[in-house]
Amino acid sequence: MRRQPATGRTTPLLAALALACAPAGPSADPGMVAEWMHQLYGMVRTERLSPPVASRLLGYASVALYQGLAAVDPSLPPLTATLTGSPEFPSADDPAGHDATLVAVEAERVVLDSLLAGGLPTTRAALARLADSLRDARIALGVAAEIRTRSADLGARIGNAVVAWSRTDGFEATRGRPYAPPVGPGLWVNDTPTSDYTATSRSGATQSVALDNPANQLRAGAASDRDLILGRPKPAGQRDLPAANPAGATEPFWGTLRPFVLRTWDECPLPPPPPYDRAPGSPLHQEAMAVVETMRGLTDEQRQITLYWADNPGETGTPAGHWLAIGGQMVSQRGLTAAQAARLFVATATAQADAFIAGWGYKYEFNLIRPRTYIRRLIDPAWEPLIPTPPFPEYPSGHSTQSAAAASVLTALLGTVAFDDSTGLYIGHPVRRFPSFDAAAEEAGLSRIYGGLHFPVGNTGGQDLGRCIGATVIARLGGTAFR
Repeated sequence: MRRQPATGRTTPLLAALALACAPAGPSADPGMVAEWMHQLYGMVRTERLSPPVASRLLGYASVALYQGLAAVDPSLPPLTATLTGSPEFPSADDPAGHDATLVAVEAERVVLDSLLAGGLPTTRAALARLADSLRDARIALGVAAEIRTRSADLGARIGNAVVAWSRTDGFEATRGRPYAPPVGPGLWVNDTPTSDYTATSRSGATQSVALDNPANQLRAGAASDRDLILGRPKPAGQRDLPAANPAGATEPFWGTLRPFVLRTWDECPLPPPPPYDRAPGSPLHQEAMAVVETMRGLTDEQRQITLYWADNPGETGTPAGHWLAIGGQMVSQRGLTAAQAARLFVATATAQADAFIAGWGYKYEFNLIRPRTYIRRLIDPAWEPLIPTPPFPEYPSGHSTQSAAAASVLTALLGTVAFDDSTGLYIGHPVRRFPSFDAAAEEAGLSRIYGGLHFPVGNTGGQDLGRCIGATVIARLGGTAFR
């Protein structure tokens, strides 16, 4: 689907003459898209966001950047008909009088200024520097002042439309809403030891971890000048960008949010997990024994895989950021154009955002017990997983769901291709080579069994759910594959 030329301001003849006489500006820069994807990964890490909150922010950021380019580039169909509840986004009446890159940069700046209003000063400064540098690069290429002004105005209008749409997704209604986990046999409980808090919440954004304050919130009388400058604790009661807190229940109402592309959170069905049963030989007991046996024979390679895909909040950009980083690397590895890079960004980010909405909806619907709790109660009271169990129910595996969704999108756009992933270099993981995106998603799902965090059924259920979400996103976004 292509946007039709605007009418009502000039005659077709005058419009054609204007376009013919206008000097061709510099083409849109695919590196601009990759730069935003890279910077957003670091933002998620520094802000210590939980995976669901990170995926929402990345989703809206991807829409703003895509729609900024689409407002000028007729090869990119607008997202209005694709996104659930989306408004009609502004577009350029005279594409030749706008610079697509500058429109996209300004739209992105406006959206991130709003969604990161409660962010750390260092985060906001880094994103502002990136926007300024991308604008200055266009100036250096000779984009005229009047075009820059019109482009900034259009980008701001697009960004404000995205912000207004984001405020109707139900997110605000979940802030501060009390949650009492249901109690009963087979239901999830957060029994992660307090000794695991440090590994989860210590990061580049905080130097201190208090066991009674694992989210490192600022409290009166408890912060020195050094803490404020170096530790940068977040204010207590932070609503929009709360730091991940391993002591609680992560986003129990996330399934109530409006999806990006899915029409309802449960549009892709998921069968229930095996019923709770203490008896040896029962389906759930067999699932638990599979985890025990897997960890008992764990190889060095499987340990490395577990740590590679752990993507803990605060330490990394979370699973959503990891796959976004993979997408960003594909821009240069596959030689994508700016339009292709924008399509890849929005498809990957919205598929992952919907994977978290759907996955979390099912998680808190079923409230399945985690392997650590089940195994310690019924099989081995001293058993521990390889890495800390995250604070939310088991089924389905979030890693499996969002990895399969992202891999399905990337495969549909780029094909079955081998690729290198350098996402983990900064925390000591070497570059990993994968034969395909699906192979990487399969490994990510298995890593949660190797680590003792999920039953096998949590992985397979999540993989099926994620593939359904990815296919739905691609079908509705439309367009041809890049290959």
